[in-house]
Amino acid sequence: MFGSNRDFYHTGLQIGRSDLQAMVNGMGPGDHFFVDYRNGSDNNDGKTWAKAFRTYSKAVDAVVSNHNDIIHIAGDSTVVETAMVTLSKNRVHTVGHNGALGHYGAGAKIDCTLAAGSSNIATFKNTGVRNTFTGVKFTNSSTVAAGLYAGWEAGEYARYFNCEMQKLTDLDEALAADLLLQGDSPQFYNCCIGVSSLSTVGAIVRPNVLLTTVQSKDVLFENCIFPKQAGNAAAQMINLIGNVVDRFLLFKDCIFINDALAAADPDHAIGATAAQTNGSVLLKNCTSVHCTVMAEAAVNIYVDGAVPLFATSGVSVAAA
Repeated sequence: MFGSNRDFYHTGLQIGRSDLQAMVNGMGPGDHFFVDYRNGSDNNDGKTWAKAFRTYSKAVDAVVSNHNDIIHIAGDSTVVETAMVTLSKNRVHTVGHNGALGHYGAGAKIDCTLAAGSSNIATFKNTGVRNTFTGVKFTNSSTVAAGLYAGWEAGEYARYFNCEMQKLTDLDEALAADLLLQGDSPQFYNCCIGVSSLSTVGAIVRPNVLLTTVQSKDVLFENCIFPKQAGNAAAQMINLIGNVVDRFLLFKDCIFINDALAAADPDHAIGATAAQTNGSVLLKNCTSVHCTVMAEAAVNIYVDGAVPLFATSGVSVAAA
C-alpha cells in the first residue's frame, strides 16, 4: 500500500513502511479511504489508490463516526478545497503520505484559495472527538474577508503529529492566525505552526496561534516550532485574548523563532490581553530567538527549565 521505498517519521522517530502499516492498522478496525488530487475523482468510491477520491472533503463525507476510519492523502499534489472542510465525526485518522515526515515540508497538503464565502473561516476545522492527524500541511491562501485561519481546532482530544499550518494571506489582519485554538485537550507533537518567509504588516499582533472567545482546556505543544517574520514589535507567536485558558496551556521543548532579517523583534513571543486566572500557561525548556523576551509579564505565564541568558537568544523569564 505504501510503496517499497518509503520511510516515515512519527513523533520524532524514524519508522519503516511495515512499522507505519502496523501503526495504521493499530488505529482500529475501521475502513481505509484514499485521496489523490492529481489522479483521483470524487466520483470514485475512494477505497483504493486506483479509485481514490480527489478531495479531502469527499473522504470526510465518506468516513463513519466512531469507526476509526483512516483517510490517506497522497503527497504529490496539493488538495485544493472549494469550501472550509469541517470534520465533525469522531475517531477519524488522517495520514499524509510523502516520504519522510518532519516538522515541516509535508507533501500531503490541503489548501483553500477562495475569494468569496463568509462561512469559509479556515481551510480546515475539527470539531470531532479523538481525531488524529499525521504528516499533513494545512495552508490557507484565500482572500475571503472572514477566512482568517489555516486550521481551527475546536474538538476534543485531537492529536496532531508532524503537521504544519500556514495562513499565507491577511498578513495585515490583527486577528488572523495560522491556527485558531478553541479545543478541549488537544495535543500537538513535532508540529510547525507559522511562516517565516512572509512578513506581518503594521503594528499588529497577527499571531501564529490565537486563543480567543472560547476557553481552551488542557492544551499541549511538545517539540513544536513557531516561526515568524515580524514587521513590527507588536507581533507575537502566541496571543491570548481574554482569560481563555482552562486548567493549563503547556509548551514543552518548543522554539519561537523570528527571522533574523525581520524588520523588528517582537516585544514578546507569547502575550495575553488579560491575566489567565482560570488556568496556567507554562513554558518548559523553551527558547525564543530574535524576540525581546519570551513571555509577557504579569499575565500568569510561567517560564521554567534551562533558560539561556545569551543576549541574542532573546530569552527572558516573565514575572507571573
